[in-house]
Amino acid sequence: MLVLTDFGKRFGITLAVCLIAALPLRGMAKDTPAFRQLRLKMVKNVVARDGITDEAVLSAIRAVPRHEFVRTSLQKLAYYDQALPIGFKQTISPPFVVSYMTQTIEPKPSDRVLEIGTGSGYQAAVLAEIVDHVYTIEIVEPLGKSAARRLKRLGYDNVTAKVGDGYQGWEEYAPFDKIIVTCSPEDVPQKLIDQLRDGGKMIIPLGERHQQVFYLFEKQEGELVKQQLIPTLFVPMTGKAEDERQVQPDPLHPRIVNGGFEAAGNEEGRAEGWHYQRQNQRILVQAPEGKAYMQFQNDTPGRGSQILQGFAIDGSEISHLDISLFVRLEAGRKGPLQYELPAIYVYFYDQSRQVVGDAVVGPWTGTFPWKEVRETVKVPRHATEAILRVGLNGGLGTLCVDDIRIAPR
Repeated sequence: MLVLTDFGKRFGITLAVCLIAALPLRGMAKDTPAFRQLRLKMVKNVVARDGITDEAVLSAIRAVPRHEFVRTSLQKLAYYDQALPIGFKQTISPPFVVSYMTQTIEPKPSDRVLEIGTGSGYQAAVLAEIVDHVYTIEIVEPLGKSAARRLKRLGYDNVTAKVGDGYQGWEEYAPFDKIIVTCSPEDVPQKLIDQLRDGGKMIIPLGERHQQVFYLFEKQEGELVKQQLIPTLFVPMTGKAEDERQVQPDPLHPRIVNGGFEAAGNEEGRAEGWHYQRQNQRILVQAPEGKAYMQFQNDTPGRGSQILQGFAIDGSEISHLDISLFVRLEAGRKGPLQYELPAIYVYFYDQSRQVVGDAVVGPWTGTFPWKEVRETVKVPRHATEAILRVGLNGGLGTLCVDDIRIAPR
């Protein structure tokens, strides 16, 4: 996932307020009552509330000390539902995303699971709490070696890790009951298909650099049966997969995909092109443009209600972005924190995926009918990527938006 280093701190992703008895933890390491409390709160008020119901998955997320899998300087953010940088242009995925991927493959205690993209080892640890054995591959050598040491130190003896190109899979231990891919190629690597046992399941984010969708594949009599799930955004699968990528980002012509919310390409009716969708609904009546618009509703202070979309941008050539949209607001008001307001926030990242700047369109409060908003934001010179975050952002009320567009200057 892309780096959102101040995601929780600035927008107050809500943590629960009640305590639950802590579960035993492998190795214990530097886990503390304070970290356990935060972890249990996160599971109740974010992971479970947003749709994770598999008790084995919830127990695993409660058990694994996520703060052990991030940099020491970022441990205070470990139990916000956000991606965090782990170095080498890579990130640790948000806990909800890890939970969603794990639940989707329906892990069983007898399973042997292949993970592509070890990162810091968090997803492997979550799987290891549930299944018989996890085999995990990381292409970035320093990350792969440090993750292997970390998993061993924490007592995850049922994880086998190696450094290599996940595009090739791990034939030595195939076939696998389940495969989880935590980086995004354009297409499913053939060797992963070959190494999935008949009846096995694989979840993988597929698509262009900033436009990806989770797919669940099940192997039936040697053939893959495909199910499209929800939009997402992961770092690209590097190595051979990146060499074979046909569609490259166009940083000189940034654009918003499906800014009018006309396209919905999955069973849940979610808008295509937008990921990390929370407390939002696509409405198909009386849109100011086209047939659809997006509505956000929240009555819990600090709870996330938003959609996100990433795009490439060349800050050395583009100095400003013109942003326009239609907005309607009912009883819009601030959440507990300063930045918890109905608005569009734009985050800019450099080539190392570090934040180099941000901007805001709005914020808005009160009640008003549909109106057109046009604003211009400055693009940092070193920006190579950006994320647009649209919604209530922890604020309260009902926000409606339509026809979101960007134009470079």
